[in-house]
Amino acid sequence: MLSGLLLVLLALWGGLIPFIGPYFGFGFGPDETWVYSADRLVLSILPAIAVGIGGLILMTAANRPLAQFGGWLAVLGGLWFVVGTTLAALWNMGVGAPLGGEARQIAERLSFFEGLGAVMVLLAGLALGRFLVVGVREARRADEKHRPVDDRPEASAVPAQGRRRGPFHRGWQKTGGTTEKERHPTPPRRG
Repeated sequence: MLSGLLLVLLALWGGLIPFIGPYFGFGFGPDETWVYSADRLVLSILPAIAVGIGGLILMTAANRPLAQFGGWLAVLGGLWFVVGTTLAALWNMGVGAPLGGEARQIAERLSFFEGLGAVMVLLAGLALGRFLVVGVREARRADEKHRPVDDRPEASAVPAQGRRRGPFHRGWQKTGGTTEKERHPTPPRRG
């Protein structure tokens, strides 16, 4: 649940920072706020939507397959943040020139794309790992569901008559064989 919430918050950041970053001189391309372009749609908005939906699914999913779908959707969106700018150059797309000096350009690239996507992939991967392992509670629930009716514990504290007990039970007697008295007979009394 926490991973899903963090993914939703990071998706909001990744989808909105290209539009509000120029207010602070932090961003790429034109330094105008709320400028929409196909580049921003493909490189920021669509992957942010994928990660946000994946995070919402992770937060609200009631079953394992749906939660895994949400986790994989978030992984793919985060992965696009990481590699999207590299692949976009093949289609003559780009985010524009970074605003600011050299250190600020590194911070912009990391917080807009590569670093943001890496954190998203990490959080989605952690959530997926949680859903790939069967928990103790779920294993017990599945065991109770598939257990035969006769083996289910009774509602009363009194054990059922004729029920076999384990070999270490205090009142255990061997069924179908010799009893303790037959194995070690007591010698007759003399006298």
